[in-house]
Formats: sequence, structure tokens, C-alpha cells
Amino acid sequence: MDCTEEMVKILFQHQHGFIVTKIMSTACELGVFDLLLESGGFLSSAEIAERLGTSHMGMKRLLEACVGLKFLRMEWKDNEGVYGNTDLANLCLAKSSPKSQCRYIRFCSEFLYPSSQYLTKAVREGKHQVPFLFDTSEKDIYTNFCSSEERLQLFQNAMGDAWSLYGQEVISAFDLSSFHIVCDLGGGSDAFAKQYVSLYPNSTVTIFDLPEVVDKAKKHSVPSEKYRINFQSGDFLNDPIPEADLYVLARVLHSWGDEKCLALLTKLYKACKPGCGVLIVETILNEDRSGPLPAHIYSILMLLVLEGKERTKSEYNTLLGAAGFKDIQFRKGQVYAAIYGRK
Repeated sequence: MDCTEEMVKILFQHQHGFIVTKIMSTACELGVFDLLLESGGFLSSAEIAERLGTSHMGMKRLLEACVGLKFLRMEWKDNEGVYGNTDLANLCLAKSSPKSQCRYIRFCSEFLYPSSQYLTKAVREGKHQVPFLFDTSEKDIYTNFCSSEERLQLFQNAMGDAWSLYGQEVISAFDLSSFHIVCDLGGGSDAFAKQYVSLYPNSTVTIFDLPEVVDKAKKHSVPSEKYRINFQSGDFLNDPIPEADLYVLARVLHSWGDEKCLALLTKLYKACKPGCGVLIVETILNEDRSGPLPAHIYSILMLLVLEGKERTKSEYNTLLGAAGFKDIQFRKGQVYAAIYGRK
């Protein structure tokens, strides 16, 4: 059987997917998208190269690749190609944009891409490869992130970018206005919490995370009295958790197997008063596990770096039901789903 044009296109695109990430990260790092956003129009490759301090030849090739990937637009002016941002670049690739994904792209480029070299080993062994990723005997990825301030900041920045893009969608999936005291378990930085209080200004959010994470987050957080955000140190798996009307688990449960997830959810159920609840944010697999692609990608990452997995709607329904939660509801977003249960 011969390859069709569509088959060849798909094959080539995926064969070189890692180069696409590097093109994005390089253009972000050099400031291409910010320069074009600030210019408010189109610039030639020579102008861009001069202002950013790069070679003309190298910049021209980078810009042409960004056009091919639809990050940039190119027009002809006086027999010369000039370049401008697409809407995607203005929204997600310029560092100055409130929804910028530059730091998440950097995390992919500097951590996830090198880590993926151990995927074959992870598949063969059926377990994460954290000791090899960090060249250490420590098996817990979060302990390894916390052991380096630079490493922890890279991770926290990436999560912050993710919530700037997807946070409002999942937080607004349900009417949570009746919950005034909220606890964001494993919230890390205040990125998700800021999205929450911007939508529900009468709520107060306490971020409950490991001491090293909280200490780092406090240095970079906005004044708590302005955003009604507090920090509390602790290990939510082993320590008593703060009282709250609503507990948030955003990209937390996919880190662990069912036994540990059930233990945490049961702990939250016991802490809840009647009428209180839990909000879970995760990617959700189709029931036949045929997709969507973001859930498959995160499932592979969980295999590589953690003991967890992505789950189907019915699997989350079973976990929440076993912990005691009722009235379980699901809302699917562009990438993440919001799952809500009450006591």
C-alpha cells in the first residue's frame, strides 16, 4: 500500500514535532513575538535581526519557519518580505500577553523534551524514571523540583501560564459563588487562585502546599489583602487540612494511583460539612480511551515522571462515589475538564 498525501503529511509533522517546540521556544526566548507586538505592524527580517541582536540569515530562517507554522504572517512590501504576528502569537507567544504560554513552552523545551529520552525505558519497565531525569536516588519528582530554586521556579512558571489560559474556563464551568472559603490543595503559586478570586471576588482562597513551595510562592505573590489569597504550609496527604467550603484539586489526582487518590478524596469528604464540595480539574479520557490527544499526552508524561495516570469520566465517578461524594457533575473544556462533587 502506498502512502497517501495525507499520510505523509501526518508522518512528517509528527517525526519533526520536537523541532516545532524548539522553533517556538527559540522565537519566544529571543523576543520575536514581543517585538512584533510592540511594533504594532510588520517588520523586515533585517530589522528584527538588528533589534534582537541576531544574525540576519538565522533570523530570516526562523521567521520563515514561524510563518509555515502559522505563528507569523508574511506580506510583501517593496519586493521584500515583512513579518507580523498572528492572533495566536499576540495572545499566547508574546511574553507581555496576560495569557502568554512562553514559560510553559520553556518548561517543555528544557525539562519535558530531555526527559522524553527515557520514555522507552519507562514503557519497558512500567514505572517512572525520576532518578534518571534528575541523576539522584530521590524518586519523588516534587522533592526533586523543590531541591532547586531554579527548577521549582521553572515548574511553577509553567503551571502559572497554563492557568492563565485555561483557568477561567474550568472555574466558570459551575456556579461556585456560594463557596466563600476555598482551599486549593497543591496549588503551588497563586496562579489558579488569582483566576478563582477574579471570578468570585467574595471568596477567600488558601493555598495549601509543601513548605518549600509556599516559601517560594510567597516571594512572587501579590499582596494577599488585594486578592484575598493566603498560604499555608503542609502535606495534604499526611497533615490536617484547612477548613473550607470547597476543596480544589487542579492537576493533582493524575499524579497518583487509585489507592492514594481514594485516600485523599475520603479525607476531604470527612473534612467537608454537608453542602460543601470538591472541584477537580484534569484532562479526561474518552470511555473507549480513544482520545482526546491532550489526555494521551499527559498520560505518557505521568508514566515518565509519576505513578499516576489520566482517567475516564466513569473512573473519576467511581473514585468520588467511593469517597462518599454525591451529585457528581462533569463539564468538558478545550483541554481540561471540571469535575464537581458535594457532600
